[in-house]
Amino acid sequence: MPKEPTPRRRARLLEVLRRRQNDLTLVLANIHDPHNVSAIYRSCDAFGLARVHLYYTDTPFPALGRKTSASARKWVESVRHGNSAELMGDLRGQGFQVLATSCSETARPLRGWDFTRPTAVIMGNEHSGVEEELLTQADGQLYIPMYGMIQSLNVSVAAAVILAEAARQRESVGMYDAPRLSEAELEARLEEWLKK
Repeated sequence: MPKEPTPRRRARLLEVLRRRQNDLTLVLANIHDPHNVSAIYRSCDAFGLARVHLYYTDTPFPALGRKTSASARKWVESVRHGNSAELMGDLRGQGFQVLATSCSETARPLRGWDFTRPTAVIMGNEHSGVEEELLTQADGQLYIPMYGMIQSLNVSVAAAVILAEAARQRESVGMYDAPRLSEAELEARLEEWLKK
């Protein structure tokens, strides 16, 4: 028989759920290194993302170790997509602006984007970046300005930097102060979380 949750645990879970950002998400596009994927999940939980979209078409989803990923993955929902039409249909159906990370000439700097809008950011593969098919379907491309000799970041570090900027913008307009979920959704999610 499962143990009854303490009032303290219940209050903590509810506090976290009240700050979850349903309308901010990342798309992990064929990212193969399990350490990168685990680190991205930890950042998603830390910055209050409710879910992550997994787009794996030419790379198997990596086997994640229990120690490094289980704690973060159980708090962030995963949604899998088998093709770009399904992915984009889902994101557009929820009203997301879809941005892709890129170093192209048309990419705009990170702070040039409004992350208070419903936003999905596509994070590309460690070696080849975001594939052309997704780049052409995105609403825009972003890059993280860098001032050193190295002009790229590890994908998990880049995800954390992007989410930190999105959180900064959202915090400045109070988006973490009021629940993004309805009371009914909060209660339903809380009951799910209490079972974890």
